[in-house]
Amino acid sequence: MSEHALAHWPASSDGPELWEITLGGLLDRQAAALPDRLAVVGDEKAGAVSTRWTYAQLKAEADALARGIVDWGIPAGARVAVMAQNCAAWVLLEYALAKAGVVLVTVNPALKPNELAYLLEQGQVAALFFAAGFRGSDIPGDLLSLMPDLAEVTGGLRKADGPFPALRRLAVIGGEAPFARRFEDVVAAGLPLDDAARAARQDAVQPRDVAQIQYTSGTTGKPKGAMLTHHSTVNNARLMADRGGYSPGDTMLSAMPLFHTAGCVCNVMALAACGGTLVTMDSFEAGRMLQLWDEFRPTLLNAVPTMMVRMLEHPDNGQYQTRTLRRIITGGTSIPPSLMLKMREATDGEPLIIMGMTECSPIITQTRDSDDLETRVSTAGVPLPHTEIRIADVETGATLPFGQSGELCIRGYLVMKGYFDMPEKTAEAIDADGWLHSGDLAVLEDTGHLRIVGRLKDMIIRGGENVYPVEIEECLLDHPAVSQAQVVGVPDPDLGEESYAYAVLVEGASADAAALQNHCRARMARHKMPKYVEIVKELPMTANGKIQKFALREAAIAALRDGRVTAVRA
Repeated sequence: MSEHALAHWPASSDGPELWEITLGGLLDRQAAALPDRLAVVGDEKAGAVSTRWTYAQLKAEADALARGIVDWGIPAGARVAVMAQNCAAWVLLEYALAKAGVVLVTVNPALKPNELAYLLEQGQVAALFFAAGFRGSDIPGDLLSLMPDLAEVTGGLRKADGPFPALRRLAVIGGEAPFARRFEDVVAAGLPLDDAARAARQDAVQPRDVAQIQYTSGTTGKPKGAMLTHHSTVNNARLMADRGGYSPGDTMLSAMPLFHTAGCVCNVMALAACGGTLVTMDSFEAGRMLQLWDEFRPTLLNAVPTMMVRMLEHPDNGQYQTRTLRRIITGGTSIPPSLMLKMREATDGEPLIIMGMTECSPIITQTRDSDDLETRVSTAGVPLPHTEIRIADVETGATLPFGQSGELCIRGYLVMKGYFDMPEKTAEAIDADGWLHSGDLAVLEDTGHLRIVGRLKDMIIRGGENVYPVEIEECLLDHPAVSQAQVVGVPDPDLGEESYAYAVLVEGASADAAALQNHCRARMARHKMPKYVEIVKELPMTANGKIQKFALREAAIAALRDGRVTAVRA
């Protein structure tokens, strides 16, 4: 192509046609076609395999839970939040809620009470399924602090006259809470019921109905609920699996969190789409993952680079059979080519790099087997079928030539329906022509290969987790000694990126880095806390008074290089 040809990649029809199907319909289809095929293996409860479902068993359990959900009085279209680590109940809820025609709202179980309160209020959540605890946290206690009326509630049904009036039903997963119904009881209640009501609810669900709401933040600091449909997520998972060559004979091992699209779409739905087996862990631990690898001989591994490094460096690595892979799947952060080559050498698996964003259901581009190894480990691949992308000039919005850096824009079936109850934010993200503006700076070659070179937004990706600087900045500003705060991302050899906070103190006030970090620890999920905190007298500004974040980032990198700042969080 001409060097002046525009960086626009039309939606390709190569590959499978889009399905008109819901997530519940997908499970039903595979249960009929592959009833005895192992669908899901759940590893939880301190390293014990506790769940094994064939597709037929998974459908039967999901139908029972869906009947229990309908019988509990949760109406069609309601938003139901799931706040739990990976577990069998999470997978079951993903399918059962879809079958019952309600919307799954995914919630990170590490969220602090104030963060959870925002999601419950903004999302108008009608029911909450929550874990009894996560990494030492007391989720029932946190809920009581937010809703004191729960002290008078039994059986999981509350009145609408307290905080969060939409939230009427609560169920606890894997434990007890005096005010909540047990998850097991919701399932048990549905077992003997006639299936007609459940079937009618499922029949009423349309492919373009919203299946789930995933909360994601931008530079505003206020999380936004991306509404993803059955059509967008199921087809995205299917197209990912097709390009990856997934088949019913494949087994995937992964600890990717189900409350992210990386888990609930790229793992659960992708394996269902191909009829394969998913072995999911409640949390990542390198030694335990190696044990499961040895036991289940997976052909697919989905992990962020940090997980791969820790397994490669684990002292017991050599004791296990790890040369079983066809695919090493990763994405979501910068991918060191050298690491992918090491993994390929150690496991015989071929690298498969994916690039996406929550608002795109999530996968936009993916590597392909026809590319040479260097291309597969150094680019984000090419757009999946039915996916249209272009590179836009940041100032004018015009499409730039191939090879030039600009904002990545996406259009097609995969783009979210919008942000829940935020029409203005939706209009900011999706223009009148249907293009989703990603905020990512990227380069598109005339071969279709994409490289992400930076972010217009300041989002930090720490070990595959999204961290939003404005949330940390607002938390620091709540400290009485802080007058200004800015947070930037800095490279980290283990996690890809870490957060580096600058704080200007109120005149006459005193506080050290450790005190500010402890302040954040009490108010934020651990992965959001700044690893580095530097107290400065002033922040660099432009002539019109804007903070020069690029200057702060350069200074932070220099300070780390010269050893002038050390981590206040291990």
